[in-house]
Amino acid sequence: MTDPRSAPASTKYLIQGAVVTDHGVIEGGLLAIEGDRILYAGRADHFDEPGFGAGDMDAANIISLPAGQRLIPGLVDVHNHGGNGGDFPSGNEASARVAVDFLHRAGTTTLLASMVTASPEDLIKGIGIYADMTAEGLLAGIHLEGPFLSHARCGAQNPAFLLDPDLELMTSLIEAGRGTITTMTYAPELPGAPELVDLLTSHGITPSVGHTDSDTVTAANSLEQAREGLDSTGFDGVSGRPTVTHLFNGMPPMHHRSPGPVAACLRAAKAGNAAVELVSDNTHLDPETVKMVFEIVGAENILLVTDSMAAAGLADGQYMLGPSPVTVTNSVATLDATGSIAGGTATLLDVLRRTTAAGVEFADALKSATSVPAAVLGLTDEVGSLRRGLRADVLIVNADLELQRVMRAGLWLR
Repeated sequence: MTDPRSAPASTKYLIQGAVVTDHGVIEGGLLAIEGDRILYAGRADHFDEPGFGAGDMDAANIISLPAGQRLIPGLVDVHNHGGNGGDFPSGNEASARVAVDFLHRAGTTTLLASMVTASPEDLIKGIGIYADMTAEGLLAGIHLEGPFLSHARCGAQNPAFLLDPDLELMTSLIEAGRGTITTMTYAPELPGAPELVDLLTSHGITPSVGHTDSDTVTAANSLEQAREGLDSTGFDGVSGRPTVTHLFNGMPPMHHRSPGPVAACLRAAKAGNAAVELVSDNTHLDPETVKMVFEIVGAENILLVTDSMAAAGLADGQYMLGPSPVTVTNSVATLDATGSIAGGTATLLDVLRRTTAAGVEFADALKSATSVPAAVLGLTDEVGSLRRGLRADVLIVNADLELQRVMRAGLWLR
């Protein structure tokens, strides 16, 4: 069987049915695709493009969706460690390619390769591999989750490799990334964190507060410093606001006499000065918590993420998260050494489905899984929506948000 990704770049498609755009659902809509780009997304009766008539196209490339199915943009995940037995923290190219292939076919057509805390040598090795894969077009960049994280809130991160911010090491990591390190999780209370933030933003890298034991004021000041730094970079493709790594997880719970970083992160997101990640998989967060955050800060300030690891898409069993053994029981991944949650096992489409089941409006949940992360990545002119000129990343889903087909860059992956 021919790999669908080897199809000619000049292929044209007309897909008729419900089309979900930035402005809502268009019933009786049409999506026209030529090569790897969207030519048209709108009402079918408004489309008139030479060369797209029934007599100009192969009938196999004219698709009419059954009732109940709809077209949505390919999903965008800014925090993802792997799936289907492959992962990014291992720094193994073959393993990473297994993960990327699975994730693309599962509907996450744009993603960062998320690494975890490791030795400097292993980080540099992995960064070099993922820089090459980014240049190849398989990844949108690299997310470094560490090593400048809190020992008290390290979660599944290996404490043996945690460090206070080291600007010399960070410079080496940046050089290894060749411009592909996109975001970095850090703990703002650590000595040297302000200098780290300045270094990151000066290179157009988005700081992400996480795995932190900080107080409210420290977190708030660091987010503001990061926002100001990003605003002043002048880099194309930088969103201008920091993010928060898996809000609530890897940080102290909010208490009425000690609100901690959660309060600062919610306040910054509400003001539009930060975007908060939510792992809405019913394991990392209760559905009521997810619904509450959407109501408080708004979908435009939320990034739905998976934090997925190698077990995503597979059965319960024994896995690895970087160098650490992990056991998955009832789809919950925990670190063998401590019992801490060790990443997720859901795909981003699973997360989208569970977010709507929590009571979040579909349009809001979809925005937080597509256009909002695309904006954080500086890719709003490339992915995250169905509109003219963007890359043809398209999912066909049914009424229950079950995946029917996936197109990436104009090529069917399933």
